[in-house]
Amino acid sequence: MKYTIKLEEVAMSLLAIYFLSFHSLGLSWWVWALLFFAPDISMLGYLINTRVGAFSYNIFHHKGLALVIAVLGMYFKLEHLIAVGILLFAHASFDRIWG
Repeated sequence: MKYTIKLEEVAMSLLAIYFLSFHSLGLSWWVWALLFFAPDISMLGYLINTRVGAFSYNIFHHKGLALVIAVLGMYFKLEHLIAVGILLFAHASFDRIWG
């Protein structure tokens, strides 16, 4: 079962990266490679205390929130918001592959 869930997360990560290629905002691939790991900055909340750290990390790695951001971007036709939502979703799936 664990293997199946990891395979599912791989598929979601790859699909999100594929969709991100349509919303690249004209940025180079290496910029997106750096931005892909930007949500991990939320771990800096642990410098305050574990409660703040866990809250900030979980917010930036919540797939539901990522989808809401992307859908809001589509609704308001804001390409940047779509890209941020897709990027957060891809990153969250990628992190879940590794546990």
